[in-house]
Amino acid sequence: MAEPAVRNGLAAPAPSGHPISPTPVPAPPFLPESDRTLEVRALNAVQDAAARPPLVRVARGMSLFGEHAGGWLAIGLLGAAVDRSRRRDWLIAAAGVAAAHGASIAVKRVVRRPRPQDPSVRVLVGTPSRLSFPSAHTTSTTAAAVLYGRLLGRPLVPALVPPMALSRLVLGVHYPSDVVVGSVLGAIVALGSRRLGRRRGVSR
Repeated sequence: MAEPAVRNGLAAPAPSGHPISPTPVPAPPFLPESDRTLEVRALNAVQDAAARPPLVRVARGMSLFGEHAGGWLAIGLLGAAVDRSRRRDWLIAAAGVAAAHGASIAVKRVVRRPRPQDPSVRVLVGTPSRLSFPSAHTTSTTAAAVLYGRLLGRPLVPALVPPMALSRLVLGVHYPSDVVVGSVLGAIVALGSRRLGRRRGVSR
C-alpha cells in the first residue's frame, strides 16, 4: 500500500499524481527517539547505496505493480484461468493474497504510524495514504510468494520478497521495521489460508 510523500511533517508533492494533503503528520509517539534515529540511519544507508536512477525506476514499477496487491491478484486470476484443473487452488491462493493485503491495512489503521518524514529521507514515489506500518506491498508480496510458489513448485520467497522490501526502502516510503513486519504478517496469513483451503477440501 502506498502513501503520499512526507517531509518535515508535511505531505509533499509526489510524482504519482495522488492528491496530497497539507495536514501536519505527528511523530509516532510509541517509538523512542533513539529507535527512530536508528531506523532513519538504516534508511539513509539504503538510499545512499541503492537510490540510483535505474534502480529507482525499477522500484517505482514494482510499487505500481504491488499497489493494492493488484499485480499479484491478477497473476492469481490468470493462474485460475490457465490451470483449470487447479482452478480452485489458484482462487484460494488469490484470496489469501487479498486477505494479507486487507490484514496489513487493518494493522495500519490501528497503529497509525506515519511514513518516514525526516528531512534526510528522499521520498521518491507518491502514495495514497500516510500510514506506514506495516508495508502492505511487502505483506501481499510475501503471501503471493508463499501461496503461488507452492502451486508452481518453486521457492519464490527469496526471489520476490527481498526485492520488494528493498524497493520500499529505496523509495523512502517505509522504515526497515515496516517491511520486516509486513513480510512476517504476509507469511502468517498465507499459511493460514493454506490450512483453511485444505480443511475445506477435506470437507468436500
